[in-house]
Amino acid sequence: MERVVVTGVGMVTPVGVGTHASFESLLGGRSGVGPITIFPTDDRYPTRIAAEVKNFEPSLYMEKKKLKEVARFIPFSVAATQMALEQAQLNLTDEERDDVGVFIGVGMGGLENLEKCTLTLEHKGPGKISPYLIPSLIANMAAGQVSIQFDLRGPSFAHTSACSSSAHAIGEAMRWIQYGHADVMIAGGAEASIAPTGISGFSAMFALSRRNDEPERASRPWDVDRDGFVCGEGAGALVLESLTRAKRRGAKILCELTGYAATSDAHHTPKPLEEGRGAVRAMTKALKDARLNPEQIGYINAHGTSTPLGDLAEMRAVTQVFGEHATGGKLWVSSTKSMMGHLLGAAGAVEAAVCVQTLAQGAVPPTINLDRKDPEVRIDCVPHEARERKLAHVMSNSFGFGGTNAALILSAFEG
Repeated sequence: MERVVVTGVGMVTPVGVGTHASFESLLGGRSGVGPITIFPTDDRYPTRIAAEVKNFEPSLYMEKKKLKEVARFIPFSVAATQMALEQAQLNLTDEERDDVGVFIGVGMGGLENLEKCTLTLEHKGPGKISPYLIPSLIANMAAGQVSIQFDLRGPSFAHTSACSSSAHAIGEAMRWIQYGHADVMIAGGAEASIAPTGISGFSAMFALSRRNDEPERASRPWDVDRDGFVCGEGAGALVLESLTRAKRRGAKILCELTGYAATSDAHHTPKPLEEGRGAVRAMTKALKDARLNPEQIGYINAHGTSTPLGDLAEMRAVTQVFGEHATGGKLWVSSTKSMMGHLLGAAGAVEAAVCVQTLAQGAVPPTINLDRKDPEVRIDCVPHEARERKLAHVMSNSFGFGGTNAALILSAFEG
C-alpha cells in the first residue's frame, strides 16, 4: 500500500486564525473561551459562554456575493483549506484535479441558518424562505464548496459521525490514498454550532459547563471540578499525499499518517462505556494499523472534553492500552479542548493539525485549568504549561455521540 504523508495544514480556531497563530496560542496556554457574542443571551440560558472564532474575515476567502449563500461553517472550511493548500504548494495539473478528493467531516452543519429559516417560516410564511437555505446548511456543502472553489474534481462528501466526524474523514482519506484511488486528498472538518438551539440543546443534556463567571476556566479536562464541555467552532484541513507523489515533486513533508481505526461502543447515545472498551479497541487497532507498540507513542492529544464521565472513560482506556508506559509518566496526554473548547465535528481535524505541529516543533501543548487532577487519573496530563519533547509517534483520539470512536496516529517522517 502507498504511504500517506501530510504536506499542508490549515487551522481556523477560537485561539487564532491560521496554523501558526493557533498553535502559538495553545503553547502559550491561552484560552479562547468567553461570553457568547454571536447571539444575545440572558439568564434563561444556563450556559452563556463558548469558544468563538474571533477576528475572522470570511471575505478574504470567499467572494462577498457567495457569503450570503452559505452558513458560517463553510467559510471556516474554505479558509482552512486555502491555508493548507498554500503551504503544500501542490501545483496540480488539470488532469490531476480529476482525482483530488475532498473529505470534510461536519457534525451539525448550518444550524444558525436553520433557526433563521424556522423563524421566517413562522412569521412571514413559506414564500419568504431563501432559495439558498438548503445548500447553505447541509453538512456536505463544506466539502462541496471547497471542491468548487479550488476546482478539485475527485470524490467530495462529508463524514458525519458527531464528534468523530473529521477524524473519520482524515482516516478514510488516508485509506483512499493507500488503496491507490487518489494521490492527493484534502481532509478535514468544520463546525459552527454556537447558536441558540445548539447551546440550548446541549445545556438540556447537562453536557455544557455552567461556569459563566469564569469562562476562561470553564473547560478543565480531568480536573475534579469539571462540569461539562465548552462549545467551540472552527475548521481544520490537511493536505494528504501519497509518498510517491510528494517525493517526486520535492514536497516538504510535515509528517506521515501511519495509523487509523474506527470502532463503536454499541452501548448508549451520549454515555461512553465506563471502562472505555470501544476506545480501547480503536487505539489498539490504530496501533496495529501503524505497526507500532504502545511504548512507541510519546503523546496523545486526547478527546478530553471536560465531562465527568467521558474524561474518566478515556483515561481508563488509555491506561488499559498503554499500561506502565502511561502510568509511569513516559506517555504524555493533554487536551487542547481546555483552551479551544470542543469543536464537535471539527475537533478531530483541528486536533490532528495540532499533532502535526507538535511533531514538527517538538512542543506539546498543555492542559490548562488542571488545578486538582481527578485522583483516578494516574497519567501525566501536561498541566498548565507546554513542554518540549522530540516525538516520533503521536495519537489523536476522537469519540462521539452514538458511541462512535476514531483514533489516528501521526509519525515523524523518516524517509
